[in-house]
Amino acid sequence: MGGASGKLGSSFRAWIRRCIQLPADAWLYAVGKWHSFGESQKMIAEAQPLVMQPALVAKLAVSWTQLEQEQEAGGSIASPAVSSGAVAGSADHALLASIRADAVHLNRNNVTRTEAYLALYERRPELHWALLAHLVSRNGGWNMTDLQGEWLPYLLGRSAREAVFRFLERANALIFQDAYPQLLLYEASCRAGRPLFHLLPQLGVSRFMVPVWQTFWKSGDSAILTVALIVNEQNYIEQRIVQQPFFRKEVLNTLFFGLQSLLQLNAVVFCYRSRGEEMKLAGLVLENFDNLKERIEFGKRLYALLFGVPEVHGGACAFARAFRHTGSRADYAPHLFAAVRRDPPKKPYRERLSGRRLAPGAAPLFSPELSSVWPDREVEAPEPGDWFRQAVQVLPYFQKLPLPHSFEMTNEYSLLLNKIELAVLASQQWKP
Repeated sequence: MGGASGKLGSSFRAWIRRCIQLPADAWLYAVGKWHSFGESQKMIAEAQPLVMQPALVAKLAVSWTQLEQEQEAGGSIASPAVSSGAVAGSADHALLASIRADAVHLNRNNVTRTEAYLALYERRPELHWALLAHLVSRNGGWNMTDLQGEWLPYLLGRSAREAVFRFLERANALIFQDAYPQLLLYEASCRAGRPLFHLLPQLGVSRFMVPVWQTFWKSGDSAILTVALIVNEQNYIEQRIVQQPFFRKEVLNTLFFGLQSLLQLNAVVFCYRSRGEEMKLAGLVLENFDNLKERIEFGKRLYALLFGVPEVHGGACAFARAFRHTGSRADYAPHLFAAVRRDPPKKPYRERLSGRRLAPGAAPLFSPELSSVWPDREVEAPEPGDWFRQAVQVLPYFQKLPLPHSFEMTNEYSLLLNKIELAVLASQQWKP
């Protein structure tokens, strides 16, 4: 009893000490934010802002309006595959079967999906979305393994962590099974030397994307295609994931999910430089996952950052090629995280961080590889239906691609980790 009491007392003293340090931490945070803003502005000075061609957007607006009118004349919204009038021949059937098989094979887990996106981008660098998806998917994998890592088991019970994993995995898997076949069909079109986008509805892709791919084939406008894929995928998961009753009850409406913005667990970071021992991070924090418009604009800002800022783009590509994705945060921060525990987990948790580094003698924070903590899950078929209704619901997203004013997150990320550790220390003080 005395030993356990002593450990609890030590944990309590650590928590009190950290609370006392909060004003100083706030000052350091403010200084760090100002430094990050300055570093961001330096990189923005060298930026090449992305632009969507207004003439192409206008042509798409006409196509989407025609689709809207056709839907109104039909009187109902059917699944894309059902409503398509296109008839596939034997060669087309073989191609579709191959695409579906490849998508299923690579949709086994977050690691296979993440690597598939990168491989496709390397083959077809005009597909900007594939690189963006690769880097965002890396973040998704880190979020998944965090659930079984050093800190979140102290904050969430087993059933809650299972529900959050199901939420993350389902969203990842649905986006992949919708978007990846589109990319493969484009690649097949390049091999054939002719567009094959009449087959998109046979893959269950929204009618919204057909004129987009046709326009891209003729114009090569990567920006419009990327924004359209962002719009499509976020709308695709809106009813299937975000508004799905189970996920709303077990994940989105929980106290933990509400605390995500406070703890900044919903940050998406790009590792963009590897000079020296530590990686630098650029990224953004999504404040409100519930809001469809905010998710789309968030994706657009990430895209503008990744492909508009040369230092971030070059560094992110170098990182992606040099470090295979495993799901462990040790992939980018081995000075803080380890994929294998050095010591058995101890309760109560003892403070490990000292500013941006581990405290002297502290073991690295446990961040496992995905395969060691989450077995593959069968991907259930998505609910049928096409989300697209009216041109007016999508056109506002195609007006501009603004660069975020501040995105350098190396210092801010350190404070983020300190906040999570403080939350763990605090949780131990109030548990009965």
